[in-house]
Amino acid sequence: MLRWALMFLIIALVAALFGFTGIAVAAAGIAKFLFFLFLVFCLIFFVIGISAGRRIP
Repeated sequence: MLRWALMFLIIALVAALFGFTGIAVAAAGIAKFLFFLFLVFCLIFFVIGISAGRRIP
């Protein structure tokens, strides 16, 4: 998921470089959404990992 966010960020930067502002804004929005979704999943799995690690005797 982080890889997809980075790809959309690169697409947004290239589109902005060539002046395609609509495409750049859309790609940056998708990249931002995927990055925050990645952070949420990372935090969820971190909490699950900590709680599962405490149960093992």
